[in-house]
Amino acid sequence: MEPFKNFINVQTVRDTSRHLHRAWPAFPRKAFESHASDGLAELELKARVMHLSLALEAFLPQEFAHAAEVIEASLAPVADDAAPDQPRNPDEGLASWAIWPLGEFVARCGLGMPERALRTLHALTQRSTAEFAIRPFIVQHPALTFATLEEWTRDRSAHVRRLVSEGSRPRLPWGMQLRGLIADPTPTLPLLLALQDDPSEYVRRSVANHLNDIAKDHPDVVAQWVERHLPDAPAQRKALLKHACRTLIKNGDPRIMKAWGLAKPYRGDVRFKLSKRRVLLGDSIELQLTLQSSAARAQKLAIDYAVHHVKANGQTTAKVFKGWTLDLGANEVRELRKSHSLRVVTTRRYHAGTHTIALRINGRSAGSANFELRV
Repeated sequence: MEPFKNFINVQTVRDTSRHLHRAWPAFPRKAFESHASDGLAELELKARVMHLSLALEAFLPQEFAHAAEVIEASLAPVADDAAPDQPRNPDEGLASWAIWPLGEFVARCGLGMPERALRTLHALTQRSTAEFAIRPFIVQHPALTFATLEEWTRDRSAHVRRLVSEGSRPRLPWGMQLRGLIADPTPTLPLLLALQDDPSEYVRRSVANHLNDIAKDHPDVVAQWVERHLPDAPAQRKALLKHACRTLIKNGDPRIMKAWGLAKPYRGDVRFKLSKRRVLLGDSIELQLTLQSSAARAQKLAIDYAVHHVKANGQTTAKVFKGWTLDLGANEVRELRKSHSLRVVTTRRYHAGTHTIALRINGRSAGSANFELRV
């Protein structure tokens, strides 16, 4: 898989320079390209974004309103709502990965003109996303920004409606944490209510992720939300709410388990083992599970598993992974298999030692097995 950082490269610099010059002939193309390309290849993703943002700050007009006009004139046509990640013709204007540094420029230089800056973010998000750039405005201009977001819940562009939810997520990955909303998510709840039945799956997916963020700090808020909005919900909303509850289901939250019909303990036998006792880093291990029901009626089951990863100090920390959701018939025997990858990822550092995989059925412990990881 291509590292994301490689999508912000020297060609991105050249495309940015070309279209900014097209929009504003006084833009110093050669000086910008030299400045923005210098040392770019040695940087990681977010550092590349900041590097290009600082170059934009050095060479765009110092007056923000003028710079905003230049940026908007450099953009490609609006992206198709039906295909938000569609490939774009670089000759049409700026879009895709080039938008992130432009958004960072707006977040850095536009805070003194928030109304004008928000209009630019409205344009940028329709070519990729402005979910990171809008967050400083939520912090520094909350009244204006939330009023704007409320208006945008009715925008005709799914990209803009998604920004309402995604940009205000309390714990957005790669984005600055919104500590005020972590402490009190109340301001975003009317926005999510307006969007949870949005016609776009792209938007609804963001609402689900936003609710899952809230669940990490305020499980009762999400439990109350589900208890209110799940009964008689259409299929699309049920799917949204199920995805929003994924952390609470993994944690066995009693109210959530009850809402989804998963409150009853599993009745039957469990045989759980692993395909290997020793695993090399980069390989996979298979979870092998046999369920034998002893119930006279079908049972609705949510089966997850926690991997207790060894840390550098020899202690362990658990991460819960989704296993299976199924209906097990009366007295049925069911065999389940699932491969768990131990390949290197940027979000986790592996250490050699004995790892435990603990099984959970409807939030309750159902057995465990160990394997030795060799690095």
